[in-house]
Amino acid sequence: MHEMVPGKRFDRYHELGQHAFGEKLGLYIVVPQQLIVEVGVNIVYMVTGGKSLKKFHDLVCKSHCKDIKLTFFIMIFASVHFVLSHLPNFNSISGVSLAAAVMSLSYSTIAWVASLHKGVQENVEYGYEASTTAGTVFNFFTALGDVAFAYAGHNVVLEIQATIPSTPEKPSKGPMWKGVLVAYFVVALCYFPVALVGYRMFGNKVEDNILISLEKPVWLVAAANMFVVVHVIGSYQIYAMPVFDMIETVLVKKLKFKPSILLRFVSRNIYVAFTMFVAITFPFFGGLLGFFGGFAFAPTTYFLPCIMWLAIYKPRKFGLSWWTNWICIILGLLLMILSPIGGLRNIILQAKHYHFYS
Repeated sequence: MHEMVPGKRFDRYHELGQHAFGEKLGLYIVVPQQLIVEVGVNIVYMVTGGKSLKKFHDLVCKSHCKDIKLTFFIMIFASVHFVLSHLPNFNSISGVSLAAAVMSLSYSTIAWVASLHKGVQENVEYGYEASTTAGTVFNFFTALGDVAFAYAGHNVVLEIQATIPSTPEKPSKGPMWKGVLVAYFVVALCYFPVALVGYRMFGNKVEDNILISLEKPVWLVAAANMFVVVHVIGSYQIYAMPVFDMIETVLVKKLKFKPSILLRFVSRNIYVAFTMFVAITFPFFGGLLGFFGGFAFAPTTYFLPCIMWLAIYKPRKFGLSWWTNWICIILGLLLMILSPIGGLRNIILQAKHYHFYS
């Protein structure tokens, strides 16, 4: 859909929305949802980075180090972004992004290989984790959100494709399509072995982050956690860049601030500090995944693109394209309604036994 109109490129998600729904309505529909997605991802990555740093510390310094609160590890992780967030655009973080992709494949491989090495645990159970029907249903809702969160890249795909040169002879959709196929192949390599092997070895007691369930070999699990840190550092920047662009556009065009290095420095640091504060306040990885996966990712990933497709292309009613898009819209709506319920319930249950800022 990036180049669905001849001679025009939709470099931002909201530009495509404006073309489909109109100048003002397109902004009102797309921008809030995209902001929720990107801010939500950055909050989850703050939690993930902090927890992985803490796990690394606890593994390599188990016997002779003082216990340090998760809060401080999230702050350490955030300190990296107070620097990286001042890189100007997507092209400038390409090296960080490549490192993130390599690390993702590396720690996923370590996770399932280490789980296989550990073997099936004693008294492992493969049934439902919840003891009640209601708990099982809510956990199912949360799982749907987790799956939706796993495919969050659709929300910045137009911004990424905008960095690829395009001519009438060689449109950007060619290399972009190849990149998408490679991306999905890598995603499959990362997720499926971890899910299958992890569940086989740990059953329903496996942690949301499987690396938390692993202890040995210490050096390998510690390395995997640092790979996670590198991965989420790069991923945080990918999702933060469109937010920085929106914030600075509003400050300059709407509020009439003068474009300057100081404006960029202050606005970006405030955003990083905000995501850090929320992550410190609600460091519930599993619950956040389910909540944001359904509430934020379902609209922008599953049914909003389908609505745009129907509005712009106007396929024949009751044809294959028409039915396919409407099925995706209905499933996306159900996902948006049900998943946040499960995720919010998990957050509430975990908050009962959590001391804030501990």
